Amino acid sequence: MSTPSAKTATSGGKATTKTTTTTVVKTTTTTQQTLAGTRGAGSKVQKPRTTAAGKKVINSHANRELNNNGLMRFSRGRMFHRRALYRINKWKGDQAKLQGDKTKKTAGSIKKRRSPALKKKPVGGDRNGKERFVRSKRLPRYYPTEERPKKFSVKRKKFSSHPRRFRSTLTPGTVVILVAGKHAGKRAVVVKHLSSGLLLVTGPHKLNGVPLRRVNQIYVIGTSTKIDLSAAKLDNLDDKFFKRVRPAKKNAEKDIFDSKKEKSQLSDERRQAQRTTDAVVLNAIKANADSRLLRKYLKSRFQLWNGVLPHKLRF
Repeated sequence: MSTPSAKTATSGGKATTKTTTTTVVKTTTTTQQTLAGTRGAGSKVQKPRTTAAGKKVINSHANRELNNNGLMRFSRGRMFHRRALYRINKWKGDQAKLQGDKTKKTAGSIKKRRSPALKKKPVGGDRNGKERFVRSKRLPRYYPTEERPKKFSVKRKKFSSHPRRFRSTLTPGTVVILVAGKHAGKRAVVVKHLSSGLLLVTGPHKLNGVPLRRVNQIYVIGTSTKIDLSAAKLDNLDDKFFKRVRPAKKNAEKDIFDSKKEKSQLSDERRQAQRTTDAVVLNAIKANADSRLLRKYLKSRFQLWNGVLPHKLRF
């Protein structure tokens, strides 16, 4: 490539013009690159291993090469699916079923019979062709605009059918400490285990004012003090016995300001059950060797003072 450049010089009154041309020569070099294989030019191709009979040796652990940390890439369960062993097991199962049947040799010969998509239907009339091919299954005339949600079957048992488990320290006759509710801090005696998973306890009411009531076992502390209630028979005391009866609803528009909350009163049946249960518990306390000390123990309240650590106490 040439680029002309002109220079003008004035000498006296004459002008002289000089032109110089510079040529630039580009040299192009071509480099030929040879693509080598992944193994390299000098590497040897490994021949597959064969047995004495000439069969190829299959390495079942080819995909289970060790990583840098020395662990296998895939587990045994993952390799079970990668090697498709479940298909072999299924094929073996089908072969075992077909052993008695001599007409069928392989499981691949089993084919499901499908109903034809079209079937012939006779058509009345002289000019209608006498028969016509129609669909064996008609297409639906109505398609829903939205997909219906699938109903999944949830295998969950109702709360009423859940198994009831009680702590081994909360047997009938055990003295417990109530830690929540109206009578928190008081001591009571476990009378019975109910089917709902609750504990039936009583003070007795004559000693410390704790009535016959149901308590969740997470709100009590079991102690090592026990009395013998094996002879007590209290079959009539169950969850239905303690079910609350709701009063009938009144008209809300009438007596809005004059309305007062009515206090629920105990029925005679509930009072009689309290007397009979307390009598059974008091007789068991009386039969105890330390009955006098036990009565004082049930009347006292549970308290904590400064420096007393609850987790180090022995109840």
